[in-house]
Amino acid sequence: MSHHIVEAQDLEYAYPDGTPALRGISFRIGHGESVGVVGGNGAGKSTLLWHLNACLLPSKGTVRIGETPVNRSTAAEIRRYVGSIFQDADDQLFMPTVGEDVAFGPRNMRLPPDEVEARVRRALESVKASHLIARPPHRLSGGEKRAAAIASVLAMSPDILAMDEPTSGLDPRGRRALIGILKGFAHTKIIASHDLEMILELCPRTLLLHEGRLAADGETRAILSDAATLEACGLEVPLSIRLRSPA
Repeated sequence: MSHHIVEAQDLEYAYPDGTPALRGISFRIGHGESVGVVGGNGAGKSTLLWHLNACLLPSKGTVRIGETPVNRSTAAEIRRYVGSIFQDADDQLFMPTVGEDVAFGPRNMRLPPDEVEARVRRALESVKASHLIARPPHRLSGGEKRAAAIASVLAMSPDILAMDEPTSGLDPRGRRALIGILKGFAHTKIIASHDLEMILELCPRTLLLHEGRLAADGETRAILSDAATLEACGLEVPLSIRLRSPA
């Protein structure tokens, strides 16, 4: 069984006040795919990601990670497979030092101390942040916080990375560094973002959401070149595509 596979069937979700957020969404993401999730504000991008690690549960329909259905009883198991990176890195960094933050998950898995230490070292090396191990998170730059948050997830050895606006708040150098890091990951990656240039660079496939519905699912460049569909969904064709289009 591969826990790298993500599948949703007729997924629906409504908030407690009855507002619908997801309306009948179906897709299947295979092992090792990098998939973008795009859409205007309120399209349902973050809500969809929160269903992948059981932070939210469907009002109707199903979500599966491999052969495991996402529900209340499987939540702990699902979170071993799906590493979630939140939009605000401060939501994931709460220990006195970066090293302790990265060690938090492995320690809670009750791993031996030498294995915890090895995971912390590997995770920080993978995001080029070994030098931050003794630093307090509140003294890091935005890009450093993002790297530390990603390392804290990688230390859990997830099969899937689900990222919500990973480039949010980064300066150009930090953004470029993060894209370089993500390019090196062999994980299945699901990235929700307004940063369409980043989606073009990292994700061969894209899911386009509009008002909680799946408006398109296909090759990223084709979807992000479709001006009429993007406009209907509150988005614009990325500048890099517009510059390459004939006048």
